[in-house]
Amino acid sequence: MTFPTAPASEPLRPIRRLRWWIGGLLFASTVINYIDRQTLAALAPFLKEDYHWTNADYAKIVIAFRIAYAIGQTTFGRWIDRVGTREGLSRTVACYSLVSIATATIALFSSPWAVFAGFLGFRFLLGLAESPNWPGATKAVAEWFPRKERGWAVALFDSGSSIGAAIAPIMLVSVYLALGRRWWPAFILTGCLGALWLLAWRRLYHSPETHPRISAEEKELILADRAASGDPPDAAELPRPKWRELLRLPQTWGIIGARALTDPVWFFIADWFMLFLVQEKSFDPKNTLVAIWIPFVAADLGNFSGGGISSWLIARGWSVEWARKALVIFGALGMTMLIPAIYATNLFAIAALFGFATFAYTCFCTMALVLPSDLFRSNSVASVSGMSGTAAGAVTIGATYLIGDITTRYSFTPVLVAGSIIPLIGATLVLWLIRNPRTDTERAILRRI
Repeated sequence: MTFPTAPASEPLRPIRRLRWWIGGLLFASTVINYIDRQTLAALAPFLKEDYHWTNADYAKIVIAFRIAYAIGQTTFGRWIDRVGTREGLSRTVACYSLVSIATATIALFSSPWAVFAGFLGFRFLLGLAESPNWPGATKAVAEWFPRKERGWAVALFDSGSSIGAAIAPIMLVSVYLALGRRWWPAFILTGCLGALWLLAWRRLYHSPETHPRISAEEKELILADRAASGDPPDAAELPRPKWRELLRLPQTWGIIGARALTDPVWFFIADWFMLFLVQEKSFDPKNTLVAIWIPFVAADLGNFSGGGISSWLIARGWSVEWARKALVIFGALGMTMLIPAIYATNLFAIAALFGFATFAYTCFCTMALVLPSDLFRSNSVASVSGMSGTAAGAVTIGATYLIGDITTRYSFTPVLVAGSIIPLIGATLVLWLIRNPRTDTERAILRRI
């Protein structure tokens, strides 16, 4: 799939602070990505009732997405490094928007087995199509933002996940109920959003070196920061490090551990929070809409707080390394607030406890997402980001299977306890493995932090 680009006929006036306009587009892509992704979760209670799914059945559909997403993160992260940010994210959004629209065809099936198989198949395709979004966005941040602003930039685009997850239940359940309990229009609606974004992206995004509307001052700011990080002037043209070279670095494993041991907690909340309220706490699905948005808005606040505080610490003289690690420590400790939710009975108290946990998670997650752009040069940022996403996806797949089985057989209590403790291990790995390059081999691949 290729997209034509109209040649410029005359010099264009520079856009002031162009990098933040690009950051806004990355945010919008993540909002749309998560609305697409959350369509199934938002409608899960109704689909379970209509098609008589168990929690284990629902978990299998979620796992189909996770398997594809895990495979795609590494595979397509490397692909993004090869084809470039502009072309890579263009194809990504086009593909997952088409898959979302095509999911509506399942409504034509009459057999319950065919419906179940259809959801399995389309969720697998959606996972593949969506998987390059985060590696591509992280690569864009590495290309466009200086170190002291990367925390803010990652917070901006990653906050789209919580905004999308907050919007999706209200918007999609309302569409479902307004259209006579028909689920398929929601998938068409979410799929159409990507086409609008694609038009803006193709018009605005180019690399800083070639962008026709970047000012000389902004270009100099970006290139000077790269030089201060140890990047040679031709860093973008250097050969990409091989897989084995990246996997030999402890910093790669620190980033992998940070994602693999925290992302499953977020996906548990995103995929299962509605069912937790309905099944474990016996709330009516329609009545939860007044509070279900709280954890997702709290996650959004956590993104900006994590990015903003780490940038503030850097401005106050902290090293990039410890400005990131301080937020990782806070995030891991804050996620233990899932345990008190086991005993809470008030809807808003439960939502507040989950909200504190998601706030802490996104402080941690923002640091885990920004670390590849801090540590690695542009020609390997998406590859390392993709590897960490694959590891997170693989652990999430196992966790999703266990959640489905445990909550069907027992309750959500063991899940909440595990989700509180395991991120502490991830924080320990970050403190141990993330550091400045010490050898010539490391310096050939890594930036100074």
